[in-house]
Amino acid sequence: LPRAVLCAFAGVGKSSLVHLLCQNQVLGNPSWTVGCSVDIRIHDYKEGTPEEKTYYIELWDVGGSVDSATSVKSTRAVFYNLLNGIILVHDLTNKKSSQNLYRWSLEALNRDVAPTGVLVTNGDYDREQFADNQIPLLVIGTKLDQIPEAKRNEVLTRTAFLAEDFNAEEINLDCTNPRYLAAGSSNAVKLSRFFDKVGQVNYF
Repeated sequence: LPRAVLCAFAGVGKSSLVHLLCQNQVLGNPSWTVGCSVDIRIHDYKEGTPEEKTYYIELWDVGGSVDSATSVKSTRAVFYNLLNGIILVHDLTNKKSSQNLYRWSLEALNRDVAPTGVLVTNGDYDREQFADNQIPLLVIGTKLDQIPEAKRNEVLTRTAFLAEDFNAEEINLDCTNPRYLAAGSSNAVKLSRFFDKVGQVNYF
């Protein structure tokens, strides 16, 4: 099955997001992810076109921190093998979680030079490294509802630059409200485009 890995700072709401993406329901009692948890999303490839096909996508919620010991990172590297897409998740109310996406992306893409064509040196971020990256990336910001109205424009402008750095589309939402991913919404369209790309890597 095609596989998309969710990378994020602890506590941003990955488990709630995965549940929303796969079950279209709010997760009642989210808990910390230990190691890795996997859920399945049913996706309609190129929905509404003659090429429409339905397939399953694995969503891997990888736990831990970018500051983990080398041994933990080595164990986590197993989850990055054969991935077909990366979802970078950050908490819109926590600037540090956004900044850590750079390190998460480097960790995931540096697992093997051959599949992605991306070589990361010295652990430094360089947006040019993503120019030739063939692995689809999507940036998702959570806890949109918790940002004060007066600060919302400032925060969303900053995150727009973040997504641009990764050459990726972005979605900002509240994981406790399914309407942010309602059918026909701009977020739903972005999500569908991303999963189309994830499936293309494997099937088409």
